[in-house]
Amino acid sequence: MELLVVNPNSTVSMTGRIDRAAKRVARPGTRIVSVGSSSGPPSIQGYYDGAICLSGLLQQIELQSHADGIVIACFDDTGLDAARCMVDAPVLGIGQSACSMASMVSNKFTVITTLSRSVPVLESNLQRYGLASRCAKVRATDIPVLELEDMAPETMHAIRRVVEVAIWEDKSDAIVLGCAGMTDLVEQLSNEFGLPIIDGLSCAVALAEALVTAGLRTSKSGAYG
Repeated sequence: MELLVVNPNSTVSMTGRIDRAAKRVARPGTRIVSVGSSSGPPSIQGYYDGAICLSGLLQQIELQSHADGIVIACFDDTGLDAARCMVDAPVLGIGQSACSMASMVSNKFTVITTLSRSVPVLESNLQRYGLASRCAKVRATDIPVLELEDMAPETMHAIRRVVEVAIWEDKSDAIVLGCAGMTDLVEQLSNEFGLPIIDGLSCAVALAEALVTAGLRTSKSGAYG
């Protein structure tokens, strides 16, 4: 099968990281095609960035509409409903995928995101997905997305500190990493804290493969028609 993985921002290096991460978890018979947006913002952090990235995101999906499944690699699930209207193939957002899987392996989870202005977006999505009651809290590290590219020691320290707060104050038994730029931290944080650290990209790729294998496609009888 072929999965299209779309990075809605225009940062080429992040598209490369997303591509490598998706290929690491994909099944041997799955072909990953990763694309970025030439017209999107450098990063997506809040409502405004999410709005201005839509044109480039949907254009990439239109160009690659033959794919068996599509993954939108932004934790805000930017353009998810619109993309589902465009194609018959299953379309997965990494935010919905991660939180859905977190609810299957934990009693409650904390989402750790980048800037504080992203928190209301994610809280709204959790309500819409019916998962708000399973999420103890959405916490911000106040680290801009593009600072995750270099992962300086102080950046890693800030993320660790928020994970610790989530475990001790929220009493969460799983942590969802709320940004595609955090995808490389899963193994390190899992080993350090000894509980599920959940990366949305891995979850979305796995779920897309499962839906394609099961022959399930996006319904066209209602809102996505």
